[in-house]
Amino acid sequence: MEDHVIVEMYWRRNPEAIRETAKAYGPYCKTIARNILHDARDAEECVNDTWLGTWNAIPENRPTLLAPFLGKITRNLAFNRYKSARAEKRGGGEFPLVLEELSECVSANDTVQTLEAAELGQAVSRFLYTLPERDCNVFLRRYWFGEPLAKIAGRYGMRENSVKTCLYRSREKLRQYLEKEEVL
Repeated sequence: MEDHVIVEMYWRRNPEAIRETAKAYGPYCKTIARNILHDARDAEECVNDTWLGTWNAIPENRPTLLAPFLGKITRNLAFNRYKSARAEKRGGGEFPLVLEELSECVSANDTVQTLEAAELGQAVSRFLYTLPERDCNVFLRRYWFGEPLAKIAGRYGMRENSVKTCLYRSREKLRQYLEKEEVL
């Protein structure tokens, strides 16, 4: 089913919209949540919360692209769940590594809140358009989807060290870009 049809179903408050969204975007949202949370049950709960968040958000918003809209809701919910769990116990996983890597470019004091700042988010989006397509995709796979380096390497036929180098160079370019834009 096409995005505009699903959005129209939400707009008309048709409960079938949730079922259609889950069918079309469930695996996408689950991957985002699982990459951040590293727990299947937490990821599943996060995705279910995404459907509720979408139900509540769409009457005020009418997204033209549903995937990024859902991805943002899922990421925010997963970040909140992650921070909550992290406050209770210190855990491992890929997400702390992602935040540590990005702390080279943005404030290390509270990277998650800094990343959520609107001005910084817009600057990062503009920066991504300056990267070659593969570098942009690698950057997004790591820092939007939270994918492990090995998975990114396999996806793009690269060695893991090449992915690390690509990400390092992109972070350096991002840091310079943000300084030039006076965001930092």
